[in-house]
Amino acid sequence: MSQSNKVSPAGPVKLSLKYKVVWGIAALGTSLISGIFAALLPIFYQDYLGVQAKWIAAASAIYAVWNAINDPLFGYITDSTRFKSGRRIPYMRFTAPFLALTFIMVWFAPPLAGQQALFWWMLVSMILYDTAYTMIGLVYSALLPEVSESDAERNGLQISSSLFGLLGTLLGFIIPDMFRPKGTESLSFLPLQMSMIVVAVIGATLIVITTLVVKERPEFHLVDKPLPLGKQIKTTFTSKSFLILVAANFMSILMQSLIMGALFYIADYVLKINTITLLACVFIPLIIGVPVTSLIRRRMGVVGAQQLLLVIAGIGLMLIVVVPNPLILVCLALAGFGLSGPQTLTNVLFAEVADEDELRSGVRREGSFFGVNALITKPAQSIALALMPFILEATHFVTRQQNMGKAYLDQPASALLGIKIMAGLIPGLAMILGAIILIWFPLRGAHLEKMQKDVLELHAKKHAQL
Repeated sequence: MSQSNKVSPAGPVKLSLKYKVVWGIAALGTSLISGIFAALLPIFYQDYLGVQAKWIAAASAIYAVWNAINDPLFGYITDSTRFKSGRRIPYMRFTAPFLALTFIMVWFAPPLAGQQALFWWMLVSMILYDTAYTMIGLVYSALLPEVSESDAERNGLQISSSLFGLLGTLLGFIIPDMFRPKGTESLSFLPLQMSMIVVAVIGATLIVITTLVVKERPEFHLVDKPLPLGKQIKTTFTSKSFLILVAANFMSILMQSLIMGALFYIADYVLKINTITLLACVFIPLIIGVPVTSLIRRRMGVVGAQQLLLVIAGIGLMLIVVVPNPLILVCLALAGFGLSGPQTLTNVLFAEVADEDELRSGVRREGSFFGVNALITKPAQSIALALMPFILEATHFVTRQQNMGKAYLDQPASALLGIKIMAGLIPGLAMILGAIILIWFPLRGAHLEKMQKDVLELHAKKHAQL
């Protein structure tokens, strides 16, 4: 399949509906796996296996150091690769099986091995999993800005990716909720572990299918010459647009990590309802909001739409702490709609940053930008993972392991407040701060229009050299 029905160096590449659908299938595979990892990991290792907060924090700190190394390294490698079949797709295709294997490993920790053994299992499995996931996720993100110069087309691709990704994330909650030990039943991990094997195989297969269909634009790996590492680093860290966007994105990643890890706690202990009901209140408004972002973008521009939706999400999340429990579902619905902004518009903003950089450096370097972005923002995931058990311990949360393997549903009021703080107040404040940071993002208005015109002219020259 060609990348587009209309390939013209004189204007932005127009993408067919079929292409956009195929594009989204990979997001279904990756989000199915990553959604389960983010949602289930905290409760699995702390609540089910009883790993102490200090060990989880230590694993998170080491994990953060590895993340600081692998993302910019892989970004530089992919930007500098010059395979005939492309510089992105081969990495994505051949890493998918390793993603499946390492994801499975996470859930086979020996329950009675002791604190130190569980710490090492958690740490090693997380690092191996994240290495594979980083390569695939970075390549997939870096492909988006390359396939078209149009914000509208990029937004369309991201809407497809987001809708499929949300389906995967939703399944990532539903599937483990069907097979994980719940309520007061005794712990048995075999059904959960078998379901994780099936998820891993399906997720990796979907990723591979996408790579067999989607093709890269040849002018960016046959015409562009890689920049030396030193110049890449200097050019990246002197981009004001990039640094501002990364600072705002850090807040979004922190928010998403806290919410994903806290939803099971909200369902099990605060509201004492089926997790599916809670998920519906978040994901239905989020799914509605994803295509609506296109309408808001047309009226306010990409960055303005992002700011508005961040504020909406932040308000909804912060209200969780103060409203009566029955209204928490309403707050989550409001937050879900606002989360459609980070879900669909962040990568469009990164595409604009890559366009600006191409005019400065002459080379498309999406891999480097997404790699350095992860270098700065992925520690937010580790902060969230380390923060949650400390909040729960400080507020006297009673784990299943402390209660002979059964859920302690009558948690003290302090523990319930702690859950609301980590699910609502902290991520809500992060969203508001992210919206404020974007006030200084410079790519908007007439400046953005001129930049996009210059990029089209540059691409026409590169296309002519093929």
